[in-house]
Amino acid sequence: MEFKHDTEIDRLLGQRLKAARQHHGMTLDALAARSGVSRAMISRVERGESSPTAALLVRLGSGLGLSLSALLEEEAGSGPLARRDAQPVWRDPASGYLRRNVSPRGTGSGFEIVEVELPGGAEVRLDNATGTAALDQQIWVLHGRLDLTVEGTRHELAAGDCLQMHLRGPIIYRNPGETPVRYAVILAAKSGAFPGHIA
Repeated sequence: MEFKHDTEIDRLLGQRLKAARQHHGMTLDALAARSGVSRAMISRVERGESSPTAALLVRLGSGLGLSLSALLEEEAGSGPLARRDAQPVWRDPASGYLRRNVSPRGTGSGFEIVEVELPGGAEVRLDNATGTAALDQQIWVLHGRLDLTVEGTRHELAAGDCLQMHLRGPIIYRNPGETPVRYAVILAAKSGAFPGHIA
């Protein structure tokens, strides 16, 4: 899949965030209070005037009860088969983190698969999703090395390693190497709806 121009991605993200906020009957001030993101920043993101980072999207998504996948994917379902060239991809402007939603959309499955590529030396720090239940998640390293710090506990993962966790606190993804690390994230939703956390 080719990347859309950054301004187009920003515009689409802004539209989805605004639609989700309005669907929940929330004002800008209410979302600001729930997410910890300023009203002015939310307004800029909704207007497509700011390129939101992964950390910012997670905070906004958690305030709306949405996962990053829900914000990044197309609204229409893809059926039971998701071809690679049709899978939604997004790059974090701050870290270069590349995220691909692998799972078919709109199937009602309680599982989600995400493929991530984190550049050499890059780091992504995420706050806990406020007001949401813990998310059952497994990280399977496909190539390279990944350092994960989950709620203060550091894990050094190499190719083939798989770590299971329940996300209840902050998490840091860090690539200690010089080349990209690629890993798969498998998420399970206990209630059939993914809470607002990132993979």
